[in-house]
Amino acid sequence: MTGAPAWVTPGMRRLTSSVLGMEAIVLGLTIPVAIRTGGVEPGLAAAVGGGLAVVCVLVIGLLRKPAGYVAGSVLQAAVIATGFLVTTMFFLGALFTALWILAIFVARRVEGATPG
Repeated sequence: MTGAPAWVTPGMRRLTSSVLGMEAIVLGLTIPVAIRTGGVEPGLAAAVGGGLAVVCVLVIGLLRKPAGYVAGSVLQAAVIATGFLVTTMFFLGALFTALWILAIFVARRVEGATPG
């Protein structure tokens, strides 16, 4: 059997992909903020911000499988942890985590994947 498991709906993939895409943009934008306002070394800021942005894009490609949703959930914790470099990211990471969870539950409910 190929393809996505029954609980992964097309709407869920679209919504979670959108969350991760926007998250990648925000993570990229944290690089200059971390350098200018946080006093973070440019190499560290680029490695963390850029690295997590790339991981967001890679996880989008994994969303056809359950492992993609596990990876996306773990990624949310890493994004919140970037708050140690840029304090605002504690808030933005929590916001993206809420959007991630909401995207999964709303899409499943709307598409009838869960009773409700």
